[in-house]
Amino acid sequence: MQIVTTIEELRSIVKWWRGEGHSVGLVPTMGYLHEGHKSLIVKAVSENDRVVVSDFVNPTQFGANEDLSTYPRDMERDAALCEAAGADVIFHPSPEEMYLEDNCTFVDMNRLTKGLCGKTRPTHFSGVCTVVFKLFNIVTPDRAYFGQKDAQQLAVIRRMVRDMNFNVRIVGCPIVREADGLAMSSRNAYLNEKERKAALILHKSLVLGEEMLRAGERDAGKVRDVILKNMRTEPLARIDYVELVDAKNLEPVKKIEGPILAATAVYIGKTRLIDNFHYDSEA
Repeated sequence: MQIVTTIEELRSIVKWWRGEGHSVGLVPTMGYLHEGHKSLIVKAVSENDRVVVSDFVNPTQFGANEDLSTYPRDMERDAALCEAAGADVIFHPSPEEMYLEDNCTFVDMNRLTKGLCGKTRPTHFSGVCTVVFKLFNIVTPDRAYFGQKDAQQLAVIRRMVRDMNFNVRIVGCPIVREADGLAMSSRNAYLNEKERKAALILHKSLVLGEEMLRAGERDAGKVRDVILKNMRTEPLARIDYVELVDAKNLEPVKKIEGPILAATAVYIGKTRLIDNFHYDSEA
């Protein structure tokens, strides 16, 4: 496995792979990898001849006063995980390599980015779209792999690929959870013991909502109220949002008549965590 830090070197490697007739998979990450990331890499390895994992803490998707400077980083651990999962190359560029000093071009999107996380992180998805757009141009993958924990991000990337005519298939992969149900996240490293226990309220509350849907409830407001009520029982939880939205366009729904996304963002102490589930009333 190689660790590559420049765009030119990575493009040269991909060009050689293409010359050999190999298919290419891409797993975009911000590093500090865990078993959730590993599941994406393993999936990519199973479906492609060669796999690139990008390991880049992207500054453009962090807003003012967010955790760019403190975001956890451990390249040595990341490399060991990638090699064990079967990746061929880690792309680990510097911010200066990805963004020229006088860079003034960004990729933005409306509609899908206005609600959910976009409501309180208004510049976040412009940064996400920009860096993924750049990675697609650099790697030219056949397939790219994203976790469903970041459900809004997955929907946004799928729409960008459709709207901008990228020849890449986006593969969404299931949420990977700890044994107690907490969705795996690099930001879980911020939690102390008490906060780690409190964070379980996200999954527990969403499970209550999912159980209501499976029992036949179709009033989105009632389901949302139950999720919110349970979350408010945790003193350390400060709720950013709980929403039930159309799974495709991310618009809020009142009555559940097809595929929906139930999503939440909650601060546990200073740490912002997200979780979700998909449900299809017609399935």
